[in-house]
Amino acid sequence: MKSISIKKIVIILVCYCCFSSCEDYLEINDPYGQLPNDEVFEDEITATAAVTTMYAKLRDEVLITGGQTGLGFLMGLYADELDYYALGEHAELFYLHQVIASDATVANLWNSAYNLVYMSNAVLEGLENSQTLTLEVKKQLKGEALFVRALSHFYVVNLFSDCPFITTTDFQNNTEVVRTPETEVYQYIIADLVEAKSLLGNSYITSERTRPNKWVVSSLLSRVYLYTEQWEKAENESSQIINSTALYDIQVPLEEIFLKQSPSAIWQLKPKNEGDNTLEGLLYFLSSPPPQISALNPELINDMETTDLRKQHWVNEVSDGTSSWYLPYKYKQNSNTGTSMEYSIVFRLAEQYLIRAEARARLGNLSGAQADINVIRLRAGLDNTTATNQEELIDAIITERRFELFTEHGHRWFDLKRTGLADQILSPIKPGWASTNILLPIPENELLMNPNLNPQNPGY
Repeated sequence: MKSISIKKIVIILVCYCCFSSCEDYLEINDPYGQLPNDEVFEDEITATAAVTTMYAKLRDEVLITGGQTGLGFLMGLYADELDYYALGEHAELFYLHQVIASDATVANLWNSAYNLVYMSNAVLEGLENSQTLTLEVKKQLKGEALFVRALSHFYVVNLFSDCPFITTTDFQNNTEVVRTPETEVYQYIIADLVEAKSLLGNSYITSERTRPNKWVVSSLLSRVYLYTEQWEKAENESSQIINSTALYDIQVPLEEIFLKQSPSAIWQLKPKNEGDNTLEGLLYFLSSPPPQISALNPELINDMETTDLRKQHWVNEVSDGTSSWYLPYKYKQNSNTGTSMEYSIVFRLAEQYLIRAEARARLGNLSGAQADINVIRLRAGLDNTTATNQEELIDAIITERRFELFTEHGHRWFDLKRTGLADQILSPIKPGWASTNILLPIPENELLMNPNLNPQNPGY
């Protein structure tokens, strides 16, 4: 884990904001961004820039980026969503389940996540020490920083299991950290999210839904409760979001769900430059077949019902006259359109219906689970579910998540992992699969620099 001073980190935050077009989130007048540390959190503009820079990093570099280093792509290959066509590239090892502890992509996932944690801690410390920011501004920025810290740890603990939960920028402390048990990491994540939710308001700071409000925090919190099998809390949290009808609407035509103004979007990342669109749109664009990088696993398409409108609107079929391939087509823009049309959506309302459906099914509220899954099915042009008992309903919900959330930030992989289905689904189709692949390895360099992070995950 890289260690840099808090003064350097805040300067980097502001510099990044100036030099990587973070003005999409906030305009900064200082041309160099070289502000003394004690000034960054004494001014609302620069303090806000320190926070919004973290969203730019998420968009471009870290975890939920829509590019080739993001979890939507990497874990789509790791699971059963995407087939890989390039040779010798970094992602091939994920597709083949040949990842090793010295893998640079694994190291990037770990290091970029903890760099973001460091940034969020630097913001929290800067806000705590600020003497001039108003209480209102402090509450908003603190809530956002806590949310980002929780989000980062959420993905790390799901990829690697036991992991350090870092709450300080202290150099000495961070070079000697140990791996926190997974159950405790989740407790800390929940504590951060509960506090963040108490600090943020119902409304968005901007109309574009690029800055978190309390419902964005609730969206992650409901997912955490689902993953930790706290069914009643998951149902309650998702219900609060679903009932926020003044802000959100599930009844959006499928072809409009991934437009930037979609009322089903809960939180989204704005493109770097005006007129740009999403990295997902660029990644999955194919000018002429065959695919050069990846395509959807044909079984995903074959398993969808014939009348499923998601197949029509969210999948692009391309052919060379002999063979056909299927590509994700949720985001349709792959070039500058003058005015940006699509933002990368991180949380959307459909997931909340599926979270509540699963929570209700596991609690024995079968009619409630049926009602929720049918909302998603009817919007996709399908009939009501035929599942009637608990086991059938849970299977139907996991299947519905597969068709609704494909290639979105690793949902399919995390579903296979948390439900214990990874061996059953992947072993017949992935020759390199081993049961120990349920976790990624702790990066080798991290273990060398800090032996306290041992033992390595099984199988590596």
